[in-house]
Parts: sequence; structure tokens; C-alpha cells
Amino acid sequence: MTALATSISSKLPFLETKLYRPQWSAERVSRPRLIERIQLQRKLTLVSAPAGFGKTTMLAEWIAAVPERAIAWVSLDQGDNTPATFWIYLITTLQNNTQLSLGERSLSLLQSSQLPDTESILRILLSELTALEANITLVLDDYHAIETSAIHDGIGFLLSYLPPQVHLIIASRTDPPLSLARLRSCGKLTELRASDLRFTPDEAAAFLKQSMGLEISTNDISALEQRTEGWIAGLQLAALSLQGRENISDFVAAFSGDDRYIVDYLLEEVLQRQPDRIRHFLLQTAVLDRLSSDLCDAVTGQDDGQDMLNALERGNLFIIPLDNKRQWYRYHHLFADVLQAHALRELPERVPILHRQASEWYEKKGLFSDAIRHALLAKAFDQAAKLIEQVWPAMRNRQQERTVLVWLKEIPAPLVQARPILSVVYALSLLNTGQIDSVELHLRNAEQALAQAESLATNQTTEQYRSLPASIANARAFCAQALGNCDQAIAYAEQALALLPPGDNNERGASAAFLGLAHWSSGDVAAAYQSFSEALAIFQRLGSIQIAVSAMLGLANMGMAQGRLRATIKTCEQALQMAEKQPVPILRGVADLYLGLSEIRYEQGDLETARQLLQKGEDLLSQGSISGIDYLWWLVKAQLTAAKGDLDAAFDQLQEAEKLFRRRSPIPNVRPVEALKVRWWLQQGRLAEALGWIQECGLSVDDEPNYLREYEHLTLARVLIAQHRSDPEERIDRVINLLTRLLAAAEAKERTGSSIKILVVMALAYEAKGDVMDAILPARGSAIASLERALSLAEPEGYVRIFAECGTPMARLLQQIKTRGITPTYAQQLLTALETWGQPSKTSSPIPKEASTSYPLVANSVSPSLIEPLSPRELDVLRLLNTELSGPEIARELVVALSTVRTHTKRIYGKLNVTNRRAAVKKAVELGLV
Repeated sequence: MTALATSISSKLPFLETKLYRPQWSAERVSRPRLIERIQLQRKLTLVSAPAGFGKTTMLAEWIAAVPERAIAWVSLDQGDNTPATFWIYLITTLQNNTQLSLGERSLSLLQSSQLPDTESILRILLSELTALEANITLVLDDYHAIETSAIHDGIGFLLSYLPPQVHLIIASRTDPPLSLARLRSCGKLTELRASDLRFTPDEAAAFLKQSMGLEISTNDISALEQRTEGWIAGLQLAALSLQGRENISDFVAAFSGDDRYIVDYLLEEVLQRQPDRIRHFLLQTAVLDRLSSDLCDAVTGQDDGQDMLNALERGNLFIIPLDNKRQWYRYHHLFADVLQAHALRELPERVPILHRQASEWYEKKGLFSDAIRHALLAKAFDQAAKLIEQVWPAMRNRQQERTVLVWLKEIPAPLVQARPILSVVYALSLLNTGQIDSVELHLRNAEQALAQAESLATNQTTEQYRSLPASIANARAFCAQALGNCDQAIAYAEQALALLPPGDNNERGASAAFLGLAHWSSGDVAAAYQSFSEALAIFQRLGSIQIAVSAMLGLANMGMAQGRLRATIKTCEQALQMAEKQPVPILRGVADLYLGLSEIRYEQGDLETARQLLQKGEDLLSQGSISGIDYLWWLVKAQLTAAKGDLDAAFDQLQEAEKLFRRRSPIPNVRPVEALKVRWWLQQGRLAEALGWIQECGLSVDDEPNYLREYEHLTLARVLIAQHRSDPEERIDRVINLLTRLLAAAEAKERTGSSIKILVVMALAYEAKGDVMDAILPARGSAIASLERALSLAEPEGYVRIFAECGTPMARLLQQIKTRGITPTYAQQLLTALETWGQPSKTSSPIPKEASTSYPLVANSVSPSLIEPLSPRELDVLRLLNTELSGPEIARELVVALSTVRTHTKRIYGKLNVTNRRAAVKKAVELGLV
């Protein structure tokens, strides 16, 4: 086992014997007809049949037949249903059978405090497997023990991208929930089923005579083979019952019944024929999934475990060796099931004691998962509770709250209520699995139980007791934040900081980070930035660089809310440098830093750099991302796609973001997907749908400012401005009043980023109202004044997107800004960006003619008769073509080069399917474009 796997095994249950391949013996019946069926050029071999059909034995013979091929083996059981445990075993066996460097990054991720999603780990593993030169086969035995859908999904993903030098074999009692039909249709699946695995008459004869040592007639062999239908376990059980009988033919003639009755009958026969010493050992050790001499001695209270195991193996009593040294074994599954049933019937009072003794043995070995499982089976709930409290910190760091929750649900409620640590563990397990509603009940139970904490405290739990009040407050802060109550979240987070005992810096850092998130949700981004920065500084001082890097995206978002784009770029770049300097690669969170940088470059209008940064982040995404922000990757990608004009693709990407969005999250959702969708509807002229959103969202121009709904309020304003342009009404003043209140709230909390966005929409509102300039030129109107304020705040940080996405109305305002000498260089930069921003691709779907009547904020104009929609700038040129202005005069009016006007004119002719200016104007009038 590698050093890293050894390190992992010190924290998680790890049995190396699960990775030992089964051994083939020449004394067994060879089955070349099955060995030849396994075709390695296909991705998957599925060996699926009920228990007792020789699946494992057949694979042992196949392994012996291909000594030159690397074989990675995992024997699975119920304890492997936690994804982290499953993937650790799988990756470790691949590593042991290929090269020690393979899988190190994946195992490092599995060891991190925040477990990334399965696909992230598998992307790394697949890239390493692809680089292998040698062929390898991975065998997952007893796969039917796996019931976790996340593991099935991971295996499905692995199969989809498995390189040709890697072959997967799954042995299972039932078909796994994988895309077998697809693999079958593509010729990538080999199947061996019960009908294939059944012994033929010749194989049955060889087995009974050669392996079981029976002298039996051909007729009796044929009868047994027919009655058992080639079921190997049935034949073995029959052979055991036949040993010592004088009249074999009479027994065979009376042999009948289905599989279940055969098992019950034959095991009764087998058990009754065993000496009392063997029989008693079988029943006592039936509670164990795996057997070793030391463990058997601990359970039985004897010291002859190894001798007994050797005797069982010699007697073919359904015991399977798990290693080459004959130190670990397991019973045949059917045999174990029946043994357990007999043990419960014959030793009802002894069985709980056996489980308790097994639990104590596992605890001494540090295998807490098995220790807890046996304690629960023994109904030793006090012992289980103590073990859960002991192992909780490690389980929480490994994000195995779901496993803990399963354990806790088996413990009687009064016992949980009486133990404050256990109540808090229960609350946090519920919290981290998204079950918020019943958290408060357990927190109250914990507070009540703390009054009796001194009588329960031990040396191991005293420190945990001191931190419990802060943990309770933090849990309540999480709940409040997830439910959208920012004030309560801040109050509880501050309470947690006040309650922390001296020296608990880990918890202090977490509390400060959570307080930062709460302030962010409330809109006080300055306080949020300060608190979150303090938290990251604590983690850095503690050497928790991984946590600091992972949390840096949150700090970057707070910086963007403050309008500090350039400073935030530096922060992200410094974090990347810090990650690169670590002796052990910092995997988690680095991808998110590129996501943050991409979004800033998008805001600055550098779409190509933004795209490259996003791609680099996606390439690293398999190394780990912050839990709960998966949707942001699709959202940022959608924004970049929309900026390139392909709104159809952008809507598809936005839909993917919507699927991944997780509600009840402590991370504030300051840019709702639905509101962004509405803004793109406006760009497409779909005003009716945008107005329908207003009816559904519950927003009003009379609302009080709320930071979490600021983006939606600005979207509401844009929709109402568009409505005003198509049907002027007094409501525009109420929109301006809303924007004024939003601006005051943003400025009060120093949210410069918000202020810029609000001022831009305010300028558009005044422009729609006609308040652009005073009657006596060159005095400025409210639209110019608002835009000038926005530009003064935006220019130092390099904002472009906010202005460029606003189309023709913004272009006209910027032209007037430039004419008046207000930030002329910056205004020209923005005008240049407006030339190409939102240009649709040739595959964009046309929008109905009636949808284009609400043009004001529309990025293009479309008619059913157009080959391709006209861009905002092309519409400007088209309108001027319908005047007496010459080409150079049009260029001066639009403040562009004459060559640019000629380029736009050529494009207009092509889209209108005309060849000259007169025909273009005539066609435009017919289509209602001018």
C-alpha cells in the first residue's frame, strides 16, 4: 500500500485484504468455454448471476490464464457505499497494480477536507489511465453490495471515457444500474449470465468426482445436475450432504425443491453433521463479514481461530480465502445468510454479545466504521454514541455526514437528546445534507443537555464541550443565511465568535468567514470583505493554505461588488502564486480563481482573454471546485456566449446553470438566472415574456432596496423602460424613483460596482423619457449627468460590459458624451466595443416581427424576411442611409471611420438582399425598420 493510501487508511476504514485477488487451484473444475468469452477489446465484461454460480471462481481461473496482464481487484461489501471509501479502494488497487504515481492526485482530493464531486476526481484518474502504456483490467467483485446512486453514476462516467488499454469487469448478483443497453448496442459489452455459468453435465461430473471426491454414478450425476439446473452451490451442498451416505441413489431421487428450500434443507444437513466444536464456531463467527484468527478469537473467546479456519477450508465448508497467506477469509454469502439465521434462532442472547465483542476489536484496530456498525447491531447504543462522537471530526472533514446520519437514525432519540455533542452532530449532519427543517430541534436538545455536560464529560470530549455553544450559534447562522434572513445570520455568527474558547483558531476562522458571507448577503460588502479577509488570514497562519485558496473566490466576488476590478485581479493572481509555491499542489479552488478572473475580464470587455481564462479553469475543474457553485461555470460561459451574439446557445447554457443551482445555500445568489434570462429576452425583443416575468416575480417599483434582489430590481427597471419606449406612460418616473433609492442604498454601503450598474440603467431611463439635454445646448440633461457619474466610477477599473450590452440608446448617449469632451478616450473605447458586442451568429433563430417593436434595449432587429438580423450599429447606418447625408457625413455623424460605414453598408445590402442604397431604403421601409 502506498504512503498516501496508508495516510488515508489512518483516517478511514481500510482493509488491504479487499484488494487481494482470488487464487485459482488446479483441483477445481476448469471452464475454458467461459474464459474465452471475456473479450478485452470491449469496455465492460458483466458477470451477473445469483449467489452460488461460481462468478468469483471463474474470474480466478481467468486471472490465472492471463499472467502477463495487470489485474486490479476490489472485493466490495455494504461498507463501501460511501463514495469516498469506494473510490479510495478503487484508485488504490489501480495504483498498486500499475505505478505508484498513478492516482496520487485523486487520493489527495479524497483526503481533502472538502470532497469534490465524483466527476472531478475521475477526470484526473482518466487522464492518468490514458497515459498508461500497459494494459490493465479492473475487477469489481460483489458489486451488488453497492446501493449508492452517486457511485453508480461515477462508474457510468468512468465507462464513458475509459481508454482502450483499460478493461472493466463487474461481478454481481444483479444487473448494475448502468447504460447496459447502450454498451450492448455499441458492441462494447460482454455478458456472462446464470445460463452461461451453470455447470454442464460434464462439468458437474468433474466437480462431484474431482473436487468433492464422490464416487457417484453417471445417472445420479445427471439427476443432480438437472435438479439443480447446474447451480454450483446447490451441487456443492448436495455433495456435502451425500458424504458418508450409503444409499446415494435414494437421496438423489428425493432431492427436489426450489433454490431457497434446497439451501435451507442442505445447510440443515451440513450443520447437523458437523462436530459440536465446528458447528459452534460457525454460528458464533456468522456475525462477521470477514474472518481472521485474531478477530475470531476475540468474538468466540477461544484461541484456536487459525486452526478452525484451516479446518473449515479443508472441509470445503463454504469459506473463501481473501489473501495468499490464508490470514483473512469470508463465508460464502449464502452460507453466511443461513448461518446468521441459525445463530439468531439458537443463540438469541449470545448474538448481541458477539457483535459487541466484534465492535471492541474493530475499535482497538482503529476501524471505527465497522466498530460502530457492530455496536449498533449489538444495540450497544451508548458505545455507538461514544464512537460516533469520537470519529465525527474526521468524518465531517471527509464530508461523510450522510453516513453519520444513517448511524444516528438507529440510535434511540432519548439517548441522542441526552448527549449534547451527539445532538450537535445530528444537527450538523442534517444541515450538511440539506435537511434544514429539523436542525433547530436538535440544537435545542443540545443546549438543554449542556446543563448536565459535566457528568458526561471525559478527557476526550471536554474540549468538544467548550466549543459546542459556538458550534450551535454557527449552525443557526447557517440556517438563517440559507433561509435568507441576513440579520439573524449576522447576529448568530457574531455570537459564535464571542462564544469561542481561547485558542480555537480553526473554529474562529470558520466563524469569521461565515460572518463575511452574512454581511455580503446583507449588502454590506465592505464589512464582508474585512471579515472574510480576516478569516483567510487565520487559515493562512494555521497553514491551511488549501482552505484559504478555496475560499478566495468568495473574497473576489466581494471585491467585484465593491467595484474594485483591478485590485481583485491582483488578489486572484496572488492566490494563484501562493498555491504554486506550496510543496504539495493546491488542487481545490484554483479552478475557481480562473473563473473569477474570467468574469472580471468579461466585465472589462476582453472577451477573448475571458474565454481563455474560463477554458483554463475548466481544464483544472477536475481538481476541485467550491461546493454549491457549479452553476456559476455555466452562467459565466453563457454570458460570454451571449456577448458573442449566440443567444440560442447562451439560453441552453443558462438552462444548465439553472439545473445546477442549489437553493438554501449560504452563498448569496446576487445574480438570479431567471433575471438574466429576462434581460436576454429584451435583447431579442420578447417584451411580452419579460412583462410576464414581472407578474410572477412579485417585484414592484415601490419596493424598498434589498441587496439580494438588486439585480432583479434593475432587470425590472429595464423591462419597464422597454415598455415605456413602445407605449410611453408616466410609469417611467416611478422607475427613476426606484433607481434613485437603489443608488442611495448602494452608495451608503460603498458598493461602487452596484452604483455603476444603477447609474447606467438610470441614464437609459432618462434617455427613454427624453431627458437627455436641456433646451439650450450644451447644458446636460439627467441622462448625460447619470452617465457621466457612471463613467467617472467605471473608467479607473476598466468597465466595458455594463455599457456595451445596452445597444443603440447607450451608443447615442456616449456619442454626446464624447462630443462634450467628457472622458473622450474612454467613451471612444466603449463605442468601439458597442460595434461588435452582442453580434448574432448566422445560426441565430429569427424573432417574430411583432417582437421587434419594443426595440429600445434590443441588441438587434429581426424580420421574417431577413436572411440575418441587423445589429444595432447596422440599424443606425440604415436610418442615416434614409437621409440626404453622404457617406463621409454619415461617418462623422456616427463618429466612425468611412471604411467602417462602408463595411456596415455592405452587410446591410447582403442581409436585405439588395445591391444599392435606394433599394436598401425601400426594403427597410417595407419591413418597418425605418
